[in-house]
Amino acid sequence: MADETAMSANQAGAQAVHGAGADLGVQTRRESTRRDHEHTVAGQHRRMRRADREVTEPEEIRAILDGCDIVRIAYQDDEGLSIVPVNFGYSYNPGTDDGFGAGTNEASPSLTLFLHSALHGRKIDAMRAAGNALDVAFEMECDCEVIEGRTACNWSESFTSIIGTGVASVVDDFDEANTALSLLMAKQAHMPDVRFTERQLATVTVWKVTSAHFTAKNHPKPAPHRRTA
Repeated sequence: MADETAMSANQAGAQAVHGAGADLGVQTRRESTRRDHEHTVAGQHRRMRRADREVTEPEEIRAILDGCDIVRIAYQDDEGLSIVPVNFGYSYNPGTDDGFGAGTNEASPSLTLFLHSALHGRKIDAMRAAGNALDVAFEMECDCEVIEGRTACNWSESFTSIIGTGVASVVDDFDEANTALSLLMAKQAHMPDVRFTERQLATVTVWKVTSAHFTAKNHPKPAPHRRTA
């Protein structure tokens, strides 16, 4: 009886250790994919919480930029907060360092969004009032598809997106404005190398958002469950 009791105790202990090891393994995997202990610090960029969904490969980032048609630009002026959806062209430099979007030197990734608007309006006034250097935030998303769940709480949506911060400014230089609209037409209308006259450019305001900090994300649609016989 004593031997049986000792054996049962050993088995229970082994099961407890195995269970604890399994729990530790789950916790380790979770910590490697989720940065749940990140905190907001003034002057620093907080990393994406879902590390497993962060996109850092340049070609994948470029694919998201190519797939999105609209970017939303958020800013603040004397009236308060505002956000505007606009079509865009872009210039993307993936950089050469490992600190994606973390720096402002030439080796760091950089993204310039090119946009156009009417000659007058709230966002144009805001840029001028800020000395042609208006702090903004921006967001774009594409590949959106609802993911059906077994219960209401399990429903979700797949998507790819880019979110960042930057500085908006009016482009006054003729050659830069021409290049900006050419990139916009190449992306939105699939018409590369379009050039514009001074008279044409005089009818619109060309502006840009330059960014040294942006993150890309991919929430893919899960593979369908296979039913076992």
